[in-house]
Amino acid sequence: MTKEISVALVGAGAMGGALLRGWLSAGTIDPAASAVFDPAADAALKKLARRHDFALNPSPEGISVDALVLAVKPQAAASVLPAYAAIARSALVISVMAGMSLAAIGRALGDPPRVARAMPNLPAAFGAGVTGLYAPATVNAHGRDVIDRLMAATGETVWVRSEEEIDFVTAVSGSGPAYFFLLTEALAEAGAALGLEKEAAQRLARATASGAGAMLAADPRSPADMRKAVTSPGGTTAAALGVLDGDAKALRRLMKEAAAAAAKRAAELTE
Repeated sequence: MTKEISVALVGAGAMGGALLRGWLSAGTIDPAASAVFDPAADAALKKLARRHDFALNPSPEGISVDALVLAVKPQAAASVLPAYAAIARSALVISVMAGMSLAAIGRALGDPPRVARAMPNLPAAFGAGVTGLYAPATVNAHGRDVIDRLMAATGETVWVRSEEEIDFVTAVSGSGPAYFFLLTEALAEAGAALGLEKEAAQRLARATASGAGAMLAADPRSPADMRKAVTSPGGTTAAALGVLDGDAKALRRLMKEAAAAAAKRAAELTE
């Protein structure tokens, strides 16, 4: 039987709260040995603490846990994190903060021995996310397993080879949901331009996007194979794809440029 993990979670907002609910639902953590720190704890979080019997906003002094998970806003990290330096000395530190490098986290926490980074995305709040993970050599195989188990509570996990690649994760999956929202928005506008009522076009576009996502999640075929399966030679889909992905490879070129811009900006924002 897999041992439950004791956790100190700092920040229970959108992402921290999603992680906490996922852990509790899956039985990943030991609530009685865990603590959540959030000065803006709302009624729902207080109710969750009573129901599952985890400590809410205890004194950090004397807290000993397997993992310290940092989910505070990056701009608040420098002032918030030092209070948890004592916990970090013995716990595995996992940061889900965008824009905070391992070096910056280390400075804020007094250089703890084991720090890893995780980059989840917005669908994690619905249990349908994907998280890019990076851990340096100071984190052993057991530590990596703990990280994987905790972050899998909100969806898939993907390990990358270097901290630099976390910026690439940000460009692909961190910012990625917005790309698909934009494509859905554009498809709805295209439907309206053809003559559909605006509401009908929006419903069709949204359902098409969510249906395609469900197929990607359930079907083991590659996206390329799935695309080919719905594209009859000389048919309507082929006509549309000729515009999006013809000889000029317009969509692929734009996506590469967009991801490169996002990765560049992520690197610029990282402390």
